[in-house]
Amino acid sequence: MRKHQWLIVGITLLFTILSAIYAARKPDIYEAQARVQVDLENAQSRQGGAVIVSGTSDPAYFNTQLQILTGPGLLRRVVKTLDLEHDDAFLRPQSAGSTTLQNLLRMVGLGSAARKETKDSESKDIPLVDSVASPTSYNDLAEAKRLAPHVGVLQASLDVNPVRETRVQSRDTRLIDVRFKHPDPQVAAKVVNAIVEAYRLSNMERRNETSNQTTEFLQRRIAELQSQIRNDEERLLSYSKSRAILSLSPDQNTVVDRLSKLNNQLVEAENQRKNAKAALDSYLQQPDAVAGLVEGTARYSDAEVKLSELQRQRAQLLVEYTEEWPDVKQIDQQIAVLEKRVRESRNRGTTTFMTSLEAAYSRAFAYEQSLRESFNQQRSEVLSQNESAINYRIIQQQIDTSKNLLNGLLQRSAENNMLAAGTPNNIHIIDYSLVPELPVGPKRTQSVMLAFFFSLVFGVGLALFLDYLDDTIGSAEDVEKMLHLPALAAIPAIGNVSRRLLPGGSAAQTLDANSALLLHSDTRSSLAEAYRQLRTSVLLSTAGRAPKTLLVTSSLPSEGKTTTAANTALSLAQTGAKVLIVDADMRRPRLHSIFKVDNHFGLSSALSTETSEAEVLKIISRHEESGLYVLASGPVPPNPAELIGSEQMRRLLGILEANFTHVVVDSPPIASFTDGVLIASMVDGVLLVLHGGKSSRDVARRSRQLLQDVGAKIFGVVLNNVSLRSHDYSYYQQYYNSSYNDEDEDGMIVNTKA
Repeated sequence: MRKHQWLIVGITLLFTILSAIYAARKPDIYEAQARVQVDLENAQSRQGGAVIVSGTSDPAYFNTQLQILTGPGLLRRVVKTLDLEHDDAFLRPQSAGSTTLQNLLRMVGLGSAARKETKDSESKDIPLVDSVASPTSYNDLAEAKRLAPHVGVLQASLDVNPVRETRVQSRDTRLIDVRFKHPDPQVAAKVVNAIVEAYRLSNMERRNETSNQTTEFLQRRIAELQSQIRNDEERLLSYSKSRAILSLSPDQNTVVDRLSKLNNQLVEAENQRKNAKAALDSYLQQPDAVAGLVEGTARYSDAEVKLSELQRQRAQLLVEYTEEWPDVKQIDQQIAVLEKRVRESRNRGTTTFMTSLEAAYSRAFAYEQSLRESFNQQRSEVLSQNESAINYRIIQQQIDTSKNLLNGLLQRSAENNMLAAGTPNNIHIIDYSLVPELPVGPKRTQSVMLAFFFSLVFGVGLALFLDYLDDTIGSAEDVEKMLHLPALAAIPAIGNVSRRLLPGGSAAQTLDANSALLLHSDTRSSLAEAYRQLRTSVLLSTAGRAPKTLLVTSSLPSEGKTTTAANTALSLAQTGAKVLIVDADMRRPRLHSIFKVDNHFGLSSALSTETSEAEVLKIISRHEESGLYVLASGPVPPNPAELIGSEQMRRLLGILEANFTHVVVDSPPIASFTDGVLIASMVDGVLLVLHGGKSSRDVARRSRQLLQDVGAKIFGVVLNNVSLRSHDYSYYQQYYNSSYNDEDEDGMIVNTKA
């Protein structure tokens, strides 16, 4: 993940700066706060003329008030009161005056919060509403729909919370804080004051509406009763005149009273007869219900218990005996007798119960008939004595009843008026909102810190994901972990810029980026030291003696194998050894151009014909400047793989081993061609060159497997073109140059490719 550190830093800085700019451009938010007190809407009663107020708490009532404060019905009224539909300060608020630069300075603690100064706030510290608009009708859906967007804006910025006492311990209060946020402090104060004022007035209107409805109902009933009493009195007067009724004698009153009592008794007898008939019909339609009553008796229950006990004993006997066993038969007889007795008891009880119901009905019917006869007889007597007096009495009773009801309604109306006049509003505004001077938001610093945190997390996650997708080998740790091979050297990349030199080197020295003989160009650079370290690793790779023949190959083209082969051979020659470098890459030969030797005769010439040792040595060229011996590839043959894999190649290597201290062979990439694999089985060891940060792990594994399949001895891996500025290379730099001074100079980077 370290190689992606600048990606992480860039993403973090980008999103943090964008978040800071966005937060700085957001307008200041001001919060206005008002406080209301919600007393309990207590039940009221009259005892001895006094109003008794119950103090029972009702959490549901308090929560209901919280919902009313944020409900669309109340907020529609606020929108109409303040005409927020056409208020530009509400719809298109302007910034409080602080610039983006000032907001940025405030985020880093170098500025103070801007104070909002307006003409309104100077002339009117508490922006109150003069009047509250009428509520929207339930049937006015068009108005509700038109005001809905503005109501939504109010709800989004409105915050209603109960106040809790926390000085000693958390306790509930009857106070509610109403807060509203808006970029314009004047608008924020006006809105929150309008909300609490509309809330107080709405509550009073609701209470008055309930009282008015009760008053209207009572007045309507009083008028109806007064009209009815007046009509009944006129009818009574007309009736007494038409029947010439002057007074009622005591005898007549006694007869009427008796008739009234008989009438009451007859009504009661009818009810008794109907109840008896209903009970009889019910049990006739549901005989099982009668059986259930009979079964609930104590005698029946005892029989059932005995029957259950006998059945249990029979079941126990059947476990060991059959139904023919004497004891089982005896119990069966007892069960049969007992079941018969139970049935008879049930039938007998049912018959007795139904008989009692029929008798009760008969008695009730007879009693009713008796009373009816007495009533008819008494009525005939009364009618015969003074039928007019009875009618007069009935009308008079109706008048008295109506007067009593009228007196009750008049008393109730007076009480309702007194309660309506003496009941105060249980909603009180404790504090109106002043115009806020300091903003409460937005929380710019917090937003920027969150943006920094999440962008950092995103950058780290992206770096980890890129590492997961990275299939290349970039360090010695990757070589040892992925290929299980030693990393013999890490060759740094060189460019035409100032270089990191070893002590004694000239800072003015430059390297030719097109030259492959990098070691010969500058023997004191860190690059030269890397090749010398590679030489040491090669010489110590075999026990007993240094390897005679060495194959330098790569997985794919352009990984630097030819440059590595040339500089490895050059480093071996610097020890005084007689070193030959062989260009076995007949498909893309380069050594003849590097060492500037003739390529008309070479390896292909020696392999295509029977060549003696003297003839082989004759076609070998000497590079005077470096002291190396070079065997060029020769003309490109049509069948390079057949020549390389021939016995003639093995014999040729034997001749070269006998005449040179070390033979370094440059072959084609083994993942693309079989030439290198064929040579690998003929030499003492193989150096596998990989391009740092570009060579694929899968291809490198396949190359290793190809070499191991032919029994080649792989000395290790040369990691080529490693950046001096990478964290991974700093490890190699310390490893290779531990004996040198720590002079901090710039490195040079170039891509050296085969």
